[in-house]
Amino acid sequence: MKRSEYLKSFRLRIFIVIVIAVLVSATVMRVASGANLRDRMLDQRTKELTEQIRVLASRMKNYDFFRDTSSEAINSQLSQLSTVYEGRILVIDQGFRVISDTYDISVGKYMIGEEVIRCYSGQNVTNYDRSSRYIEVAVPVTEKDGVTGEMMVGGVILASAATDAILRTTDDISRRGWIIEIVLVVVMIGIGAGVASLMAKPFERVSKAMGSVVSFEEDLPVVSDYKETQEIVDSFHKLRQRLKTLDESRQEFVSNVSHELKTPIASIKVLADSLNMQEDAPLEMYKDFMHDISDEIDRENEIITDLLELVRMDKGSSGMHVENIKVNELLEQITKRLGPLARKSEIDLILESRREVNADMDEVKMTRAITNIIENGIKYNKHPGWVRIVLDADHQYLTITITDSGTGIPESELGHIFERFYRGDKSHSKEISGTGLGLAITRKTILLHRGSIDVSSVLGEGTTFTVKLPLSYIEGGR
Repeated sequence: MKRSEYLKSFRLRIFIVIVIAVLVSATVMRVASGANLRDRMLDQRTKELTEQIRVLASRMKNYDFFRDTSSEAINSQLSQLSTVYEGRILVIDQGFRVISDTYDISVGKYMIGEEVIRCYSGQNVTNYDRSSRYIEVAVPVTEKDGVTGEMMVGGVILASAATDAILRTTDDISRRGWIIEIVLVVVMIGIGAGVASLMAKPFERVSKAMGSVVSFEEDLPVVSDYKETQEIVDSFHKLRQRLKTLDESRQEFVSNVSHELKTPIASIKVLADSLNMQEDAPLEMYKDFMHDISDEIDRENEIITDLLELVRMDKGSSGMHVENIKVNELLEQITKRLGPLARKSEIDLILESRREVNADMDEVKMTRAITNIIENGIKYNKHPGWVRIVLDADHQYLTITITDSGTGIPESELGHIFERFYRGDKSHSKEISGTGLGLAITRKTILLHRGSIDVSSVLGEGTTFTVKLPLSYIEGGR
């Protein structure tokens, strides 16, 4: 495990990259420079030999060597060039017959080869035979035709030169290159280790600084050595700010839950103690108190049920039971169910369906979500008043707009109405039943359906909720 963690080290990877880069660069340079040096030396030797043979060809023409091969000067120069270049020189006449050979092997024989034939067309031919390690040069010897006076090829000089000395020199240089490369790699290993350690230090400082932060109030030191380390620090600050907000929200939520759960219990405690203090309490008082205790128990149960529903929703859409629903009928059932509550509060419920709409949704969850909005419109309304529900759709989304003639919501509170335990119209919050979790559940339900909910309100005139949902529900999509 430790070995695996060590191999993930940024310092080690930087070190490996540096060493590999140096090793590859040194190897490429050594191989390329060695090959380049060898080619340049071979090219230089080829040019030298070609020039010497061309000079020799000119002298042969002056000495009329192709008609009289006894010239000591020419033969001496042939022998000298053969010795200097550690090779062999052949002189071939116009009939492809060898008239001179520094090795005295092929005199009188015929030499017909590609180089010779190309020379008779007036070309200089050079070639390097890698297998035998010889440079080959073929130079035509031109002379004037005695009849026509035109220049013609009277013969060919075919020369070869050994390249052993050149190859020994380049091999020696290559061996020295190996030594230099090894020394360079050893030096760069040390330098690479130092550079890798130096480059990794800012990240180590960031890591240590993060590990030392124990509270949301403590600031992380600025590590601006690299753009990347600064981005890490900035991202950490943003993450910590979100965690701080989440922690504050959690603490507030726990506080609200504790308060909301303790309130019914405290009421039950007060009612029970009052009964216990009345030794001869009349039956009517017992009934009234027990009715109040039952209401407080129902309220406690409602809060717990809503909290459990939110917890399940927080886990995602795994508990969704989606099917294709006739939304018009769904809204008709909701308005019918809420009719008695609306009539009791002198509120007119108006449902307007602009088209027939079918959509994929969890009927139970969506019924509760829409019911929560309409119930709030009834509770926080004028008497008499109205709540209008409008259903419309296009080819991709359905829209449910719920507008009431109620008291409205102050602009400063619009951003909080979907928070858990938020209660609008706090001056009447004790008179109006509810857990303060309804709109939080509604928003969560709509988000699980990949939809959106918006709210607008004018204080004293009313509030409008706009719910937008896709007609087709895609699991895990957006």
